[in-house]
Parts: sequence; C-alpha cells; structure tokens
Amino acid sequence: MDAALADRLRADLHAARYTVDRLRSLWGDAADAALARGDRVPARRALAQAEAEPAALLARLFLLGEPLDDDALQSAFPTLLPDGARRLGLIDAHGAALLDVRPYSAVDASGTADWFVVSDLGETALGRALPAEHVLGVGGASLTLAGLIPTSEVGTVLDLGTGCGVQSLHAARHGERVIATDLSARALELAALTVHVNGVRSVELRHGDLFAPLAGERVDRIVSNPPFVITPRREGVPLYEYRDGGRVGDAIVEEVVRGAADHLTPGGTAHLLGNWEYREGLGGDGLARVRRWISEAGLDGWVIERERQSPEQYAATWIRDGGTRVGTPEYDALCAAWLDDFAERGVTAVGFGYIALRRPLDEDAPRLLRTEVLSSPLGSAASGLGDHLLAGFAAHDWMASRDDVALAGEKVLLAPDVTEERHYWPGDEAPTVIRLRQGAGFAREIDADPALAGFVGACDGELTVGQLAAALADLLEVDEGALREQLLPQVRELLLCGVLLPASR
Repeated sequence: MDAALADRLRADLHAARYTVDRLRSLWGDAADAALARGDRVPARRALAQAEAEPAALLARLFLLGEPLDDDALQSAFPTLLPDGARRLGLIDAHGAALLDVRPYSAVDASGTADWFVVSDLGETALGRALPAEHVLGVGGASLTLAGLIPTSEVGTVLDLGTGCGVQSLHAARHGERVIATDLSARALELAALTVHVNGVRSVELRHGDLFAPLAGERVDRIVSNPPFVITPRREGVPLYEYRDGGRVGDAIVEEVVRGAADHLTPGGTAHLLGNWEYREGLGGDGLARVRRWISEAGLDGWVIERERQSPEQYAATWIRDGGTRVGTPEYDALCAAWLDDFAERGVTAVGFGYIALRRPLDEDAPRLLRTEVLSSPLGSAASGLGDHLLAGFAAHDWMASRDDVALAGEKVLLAPDVTEERHYWPGDEAPTVIRLRQGAGFAREIDADPALAGFVGACDGELTVGQLAAALADLLEVDEGALREQLLPQVRELLLCGVLLPASR
C-alpha cells in the first residue's frame, strides 16, 4: 500500500462527504433498502438527479458498478487523481472499480463513527460466483460481532482473522493497541488500506494462521469472526478463504476457544462468533460440546445459540453464499458433497451463535459456564451485547462471594430498561400472565408469578432481599422460609441477566 496515495484518497472521500447518511439522502430510504437486497436500479435512477456530485460519482463507481470517464474520475478524485486511483488498485484502465470502497457508520457507547471500508467487489458487481481469495466487506456477521465488542477501555486487542479490517476499527475505539492477524495476504493488504484511509494508526497487521502470529504474547481482549463455515474436504468444493479455516467440521471454533486461554491476560475476555455440530450418540449435543471446550481450557464462558439449522439448510445457506444458484448441476454436486460430509460424522444439526470467554483473575474462584438458546429478535439491543455480557460476568463474581444468607442481606435495584406486561381474562382480578420485558441486553421475556413480580416491583434499593421476602410472605400469607427459598435462585438469575442490579456495586 502506498501511504501517500491512501492519504489522498482519504482527503477525497471526506471532501465528497461520502457517508452513509449523505448517500441515503441522495437516493432515499426505499432505494437504500433495495440496494441492501442487491437491487441497484432504484439507487441508479435516484442518482441521475445528482450525478455530478462527488459523493454520487463515488457511489456510482464503487457501489453501483458503473465505470466513470476521465472527467467524472477527475471530479471524484480531485486530490488522488485518476492516475493515483489506478496506482492504488481502485480502478482499471477503463474507469471501472476493482475494489469496493464504501461508507460505514456505527454507534456504540462512545458515540457515532463514520468510516470507509475497503473490500473485494461482491457477487452483484462481479456478475459471477466469488473467487476463492475473496475478501468480504461488511455483512450481517460483521455487524453482529461489532455489537459483541465491549466498550470498556483496555490495553491490547487482538482482531483474529481481520479480513477487510472493519473489526479493527471498532477495536481501536477502546483499545490502546490492536493486533490484526489473517492467514490471507490479500486480506491484510485491504485491511491495511481500510485502517489507513480512516486515519487509524494503532493497528499492527500480522500474517499467519490463528494465534501463530502472537508467538506467546498475551492480550486483554480478543475479537473474532473466525472462518468457521463447515466445508467438505472434497475435490470440486470451493474453499473460500474468508469463511473456511481449513479444518474438519467445527474444529476451528474449538481451536479458537482453547487457544484463547493461552493468549488472554488474567481477566482478559474474548468475543467470538461460531458454529458447532450436533452429532448422533452420547455427547453429541452441540452446546454441551462447546461447554466442554471452555471448561477444559480453564475459562469462564457464556454461549448463546441464536440459530440451529439442519444439514440440508446449512448446506443450502453456504452454497448460495458463494454465488451458486439452486437448481444448477453445480449446486446439486455441492449439496451432495456437504450432506455426505455431515453423514460421515453423524451430524444432525448445526448451531450458530455467540461465545464470550474470560480468563479468570482467580483460578480458584467459582466458574461461570452458561449455555443457552435465545432466538428472539434483539432489535436495537444488539449494539450493546458486549457490555451486557461483561456486566453478566461481573454479576457472577459479585454473587459468587455471597451465599444465600449474605445475598438476603443485600439491597438490589430493578434495571431501568425493564417493563412489566400483564394479561387478564375479562372480568378476572388476578392476571393469568405476568411477563417481565428487558429492553437492553438480549431483550429477555421472563414469565413471573405474583411473588416474583411483587418482589421485582419493590426493588428500589430501600429494603434488603430478605426484608422484601418477609414483607411479601406476610402480604401473600405464605411461609416466609419457603418463599425465600423460591426467590433467592430467581434473584440470582435476574442479577446475572441484568434485570436486577446490586445496589452496593
């Protein structure tokens, strides 16, 4: 990468106001949604009204796949110039884009960020299946992982398998130093351009497979969307570098989980995407297998399964992802290869979701090992999942040092994002359903009986857990000891999930 040319590109992108909001204002919400589906026609028609504006020219070139003549290129790149754009590898001799350069906007606890992300051209722009060395841009998985990155300040962050470098941009907002690794030399080349064109100077790029480039170093935080897609090791099956880690089945996810233990500082955390196989026979439960990996690595862990697919669904998802269409001979051959591969290992389903890990500060402290299935929509809550999970680890630590007697002596507060919903049969005084709804975190819905609902509603920090239980027992005319025995495990669960908060912390 030519740093001087990259600096000129950055100046031109900023001068053009090449941002997500600016483009949306040029072509409107409907065209924006159509473009997200791969339909460029509405945006192209809308830009006809502003075709000479630099932002519109850049969008036509990079996002809509239109070659630009020399005059238009001169207007789009007044500082870089068309010759500089060619030397930087952005366009070919005919003024057509060779790379995807697009604006990207993100919001976290630190505020809004507007960036530019450089990647390879997608299937829509290429008009064909993706090449094996394709470097993926920002997609759904990228956005999901970005929401899993905590916003607390740390020293060193490892972006494991950086790809186009987008997670390094997120990590650099909260880490003093970022180490970005990738096995793909092309990915590192585009990641270097991504971080440089955004003026981020705290990212160090290293080439190598998974943790190999660290050579024994430890970091405070790991973020990774590893190339976990389960791919048959058979002739004729394309091996895409951005999604295939070269292992059999879900072995790469296991390798990342176990490897994190050797590369995290005490108290350091890892935030990962991954998938895991469900297999026939004893010990084949996917979440139980992930739990075993974490336990044997000596880590704390919280695993959330968001989706589970049959072998047929999984094969179809990733064959289409590579650009092969259903109903073609190529699709049929690939589908057969995938299903044969699953059948050989007795795979009955594949789960996908999030993994949060922590290396304990105290090796002798009680461990948090939690696995769960949560498939309900997250909405706006997804952007703060990393902070939410870190709060869960902290709540676990707080509770681990308190037995039931000590917990009964503590005061707790209802989180400000929690609301209550009640349903009644017409004419009845007592509700048939009481449901607590969490606005943040995983947007949990928790069914409560009158005792738990009454307890939660009274958690204003004035009375201890034990005092609230005694008052409720008197009000409901039930045995205080029995009610306390019922409530304390529920209180622990609600504290872990962030529905309740310790008043003393």
